[in-house]
Amino acid sequence: MSIGLLLALVGLALVDSTSIGTLFIPVWLLLTPGRVDARRILAYLGTIAGFYLAVGLLLVWGGSRLADALGGALDNRPVLWGQLVLGVGLFVLSFRYDGKRNRSGGGAVLRWRDRATSGDSSVRWLVGLALLAALAEVATMLPYLGALGLLTTSGLGAAAVVALLAGYCLVMVLPAALLLAARTAWPARIEPLLARLNGWIVRTSGSAMGWILGIAGFLLARDAAARLELFGRFVDR
Repeated sequence: MSIGLLLALVGLALVDSTSIGTLFIPVWLLLTPGRVDARRILAYLGTIAGFYLAVGLLLVWGGSRLADALGGALDNRPVLWGQLVLGVGLFVLSFRYDGKRNRSGGGAVLRWRDRATSGDSSVRWLVGLALLAALAEVATMLPYLGALGLLTTSGLGAAAVVALLAGYCLVMVLPAALLLAARTAWPARIEPLLARLNGWIVRTSGSAMGWILGIAGFLLARDAAARLELFGRFVDR
């Protein structure tokens, strides 16, 4: 297990920690006036983390079986060059999602905010909200898919993969958990910060997809370039 793999997984997990399900909804729940019931929000965060872990294990297991079936076909140079082109293309495409020009995501974010603040905050309702948010994000979980790709090709044993994937999911909900702890301990001090976070969420929601595409494209291109040994050739020159 390399330090590079661990740093890549932590970085991707922190990117995933800023999604609607892992940050936006927890911030709105914490902005609810009055005393916050930590157990209920922890149930929400646990549901999000558990869902991602279950989906990740299914995809890693399926990806490993697919890789075995392909018999190393994904390591062919034409396939790697295609991966490199795809990664560069996603990175370039990410610049089209400028928060100042693209506000299309704002309406969806506001609808999620209304949904998060309109319930009764019971454990059952929060668990249902967590599952709904996680299901809605499956199609756009590019950082998580990148992390799964790294784990699938890492050559690590099953126990290590499960441990790393569980750690990824914990890091993914860690910022929201820290905000919950701060909101419980120092409500008067943390509420202005939560209000500023809410404003940031609404302002930058249109550029969130750009960040996701850019990071995913960079990781795909970097992996392909490394396996094609392009960095070594550049240094040799």
